[in-house]
Amino acid sequence: MKKIKDERLVLQNLKNIRIAFIIQTLGILGILGYDLVTKGLDGMRENPLWLVFMITTVVSAYLSMSISVDHEENYKSPKRTLSMSLIILIIISIVVGFFVSLTDGFTITDGGLIGGILFVCGLLPTIYIYYLRTKQQDEHFDE
Repeated sequence: MKKIKDERLVLQNLKNIRIAFIIQTLGILGILGYDLVTKGLDGMRENPLWLVFMITTVVSAYLSMSISVDHEENYKSPKRTLSMSLIILIIISIVVGFFVSLTDGFTITDGGLIGGILFVCGLLPTIYIYYLRTKQQDEHFDE
C-alpha cells in the first residue's frame, strides 16, 4: 500500500475517518441506551462497551486539548492560567464536597473523598494544558 501524498486526499481521508468515528460512537450510544432502558443504569455500566466509550471520550478530549492550545491566537501566560485553573478547581472541589456532606446518608468523609476525587480528576487536564502551553511558548521563543 502506497502512502498518500496529495493533501486533498489526506484531508478527505481524515473526513472519512471522522464520519466513521461518529457512526461508531452513535452505535455504541445506541447499544448503551438500549441497555439503560432494558437493564437499568447498573446493567449499562456492566457492558464492556461502557468502558470503550469512556476511554474513547477521554482520549478524544485530550487530543482536542492539544489542538485547541495550538489554535490559540494570543499567547497566554502558562503560570497565570495554571494558578487561575487551580484556584477555580479547588473552589469547585470544596463546594461539591461540602454539598455532598450535607446530603442525607453521606458524611464529611464522603464529601472529602468526592471533593478529592474531583480535584485529582480536574488536576490532570489542568497540568496537561499547562504543559502544552509551556511547550508552545518555548517553541514560539525559539523562532
